Formats: sequence, C-alpha cells, structure tokens
Amino acid sequence: MADYSRLSIAGLFVLFTVLTVKDLFISPTQSSASSPKEIPVTRVGVDKFIGPTLKVLYCYSCGYKKAFEQYANLLQEKYPEIIVTGDNYQPSAVRTFLAQAVGLLKMAAVVCIVLGVNPFTSLGYQNTPSWWQWCFNNKIYACMMIFFMGNALEGQLISTGAFEMFFNDVPVWSKLETGRIPQPPELFQILENQLQFQPQASSAFHPPTPTYSS
Repeated sequence: MADYSRLSIAGLFVLFTVLTVKDLFISPTQSSASSPKEIPVTRVGVDKFIGPTLKVLYCYSCGYKKAFEQYANLLQEKYPEIIVTGDNYQPSAVRTFLAQAVGLLKMAAVVCIVLGVNPFTSLGYQNTPSWWQWCFNNKIYACMMIFFMGNALEGQLISTGAFEMFFNDVPVWSKLETGRIPQPPELFQILENQLQFQPQASSAFHPPTPTYSS
C-alpha cells in the first residue's frame, strides 16, 4: 500500500512538472502555430498584389480563438479578396511576469510537499502552520489543489478579454473599449466602408510599355 501511494505521488509530480513547464515556457501562439488548421499569420498591409488584410488579436485564454475562426470563415466567404489573420493578444509585461511567478511558486510548493521539505523551518519559523502540516498529511489532494488553484490564478492574470480588429493596420474595432465582440452585420458594414477607400487589387503584373526615342 505504501509503495502504491509513493508511486501515485511520483506520477502526479511528473505530470504536474510537465504541465507547469508547458505553461511557463510554451505560449499559446507557439503551440497553435504548429497546427495545420491554424490560419497562417501573414504580413498586414495592402498593395496591388496582396490586397486588403484584416488582422484580429484575440484573448486565447478566454476561448476567443473559436470566435475568430467563425468570423474568418464568414469573411472569406463574403469577402474572398480580404486576407484574414489572427494571433493571440499578448498581456502586459507585468501580468506575464506575475503569471510566471505564480507558476514557479506553484511548482516549488508541489516539490516541497512531495519531497517532505518544510520551507518554514528554513526561513527561521519555529512553528509550522497547520495548513502546511495538512498538506504533508494529504500530499495527493494538496498537490492537486495547489496545481488547479495556481492554474486558475495564472489564467486570470494572462486573460485580457481582447478581440481587437485592424484593417490594414488601422484599428476598426476594440472589445477592450466597447466591451463586446461585433455582430456580423456590424463587421460587414465596417468592412464595406473601409473597402470604399481601397485601391483595386491587381491580380497580375503588367510591365510598362517601352518607349523609344526617335
């Protein structure tokens, strides 16, 4: 029974280590970039060869990637000349740092619990808090609780709630300012207004006619 308990704790420790390292060092954009279904991020701009582009920066942790894919499919059907790209809206540097710090503290707490290390005695405290003693006595439950609570806190820190749209690098919609994602008719009207001021795209290059001096 004791061997089974140790094996379970070791397995959970390895699992938590892998997931924590993934959260700390692999960003959502890096993991999604390798997926063949992801719409590739291309250069945002407009010229007579590429055509107009719409770039959407969305909050990956909020689950807005699915909304982006739905909008991209709608736009590609209605406006095939528009190149639609998407990417994760990066949180501020402070929030990113705090999320990484929470991840490291979460990992350190799990390691201390699994190895039976009491950090309070190392810090000079005479008495061990009762909640830390409970973690020692219930290692599996304590590790799971710390892991999921840490993940929830990290998610809150990196969550931006953004769904920002840029047409040829010009912002045309901001969920951070309006508090909502645009409805399809609203987005269609915005694009119609923007396309009125765009030059016609040329599908082929026509070299200039040479002139000869007499």
